[in-house]
Amino acid sequence: MKYQVLLGVALFSLSGSLLAAESLCEQKEQDIQREIGMAQKHNNQRRVNGLERALTEVRADCSDKKLEAAHLERINAQKQKVAEREHALREEREEGRDRDKIAKRQEKLDEARRELKKLQAEPY
Repeated sequence: MKYQVLLGVALFSLSGSLLAAESLCEQKEQDIQREIGMAQKHNNQRRVNGLERALTEVRADCSDKKLEAAHLERINAQKQKVAEREHALREEREEGRDRDKIAKRQEKLDEARRELKKLQAEPY
């Protein structure tokens, strides 16, 4: 029994290290292929066609550095959006606006923060 557990742990850690060694472009290609499979399963030919074009482009022109740079650009843009919404909320509070407007600004800020966290969690 001990050996089975040890073998399971060893295989699990090995698979994790193999995943870490996989490039961002390979991950993106696999994600697109998975999406193609789902689109085919749901008979969505337009989506399949678009995803196949995207897959062709990834295979032809993908580099990890480009993906990382684009991802950082999206993160920075979202950080800017969060900062703008924080500023707008601060202004609403300072001006003593009504609670509904302040609540709406807070909702928008929370949404922007959630989107930022989501982007930061993504590999590309």
